Amino acid sequence: MLELLTVISLTIVVAIVPGPDFAVVLRNALIGGRLAGIMTALGIALALGVHVSYALAGIGLIVSQSILLFNALKLLGAAYLIFLGVTMYRTASRDMPGSNGLSGMPPLKALRWGFFTNVTNPKATMFALSVFLQVTSPMTPLWTQIGYGMIMAGGVFLWFVLVTLFFTLPSVRFQFMRAKLWLERSFGVLLTLFGIGIAVSTNSTRP
Repeated sequence: MLELLTVISLTIVVAIVPGPDFAVVLRNALIGGRLAGIMTALGIALALGVHVSYALAGIGLIVSQSILLFNALKLLGAAYLIFLGVTMYRTASRDMPGSNGLSGMPPLKALRWGFFTNVTNPKATMFALSVFLQVTSPMTPLWTQIGYGMIMAGGVFLWFVLVTLFFTLPSVRFQFMRAKLWLERSFGVLLTLFGIGIAVSTNSTRP
């Protein structure tokens, strides 16, 4: 029971603390509409499933013990976030989405954004490692650990769906869309800064 409560608590904290995932979901929901936000959330949940899978497979232990490999993963994630941020900044415009709310953001594209933002995020890696290398024990059954992974992915998905539903309410979305250009550029700068921060900390942080 203690393990379960710890997993749930960690999932809640990781989900609600603003980061690259939150920025991407919010941006896609506001610009692309409700479906785009939900598909972005689904991509994040699927990516978290990848982190859970390699943690369960024992690869996470190798990553946690290898500073070289861990830093390589961090640099890869940093490069992607910087690329995403610069792209978001350069493509920002004052043009309003079409009436269907999906102009410029097909569902599969939104899913890819969410997936690659999370799968290259070293914080998501550490989230999975902290659960399966520190919270669980060798005595924890495999199916129980798989259940924890489903709770983690499902909890994060549910949180970002709620975020999407709130920020796509007509009154809320209208206020944000009045500052669309500023908003997109701000998200772009934010993601770029996340990436730079990860890159700068590469040599000073051990797994």
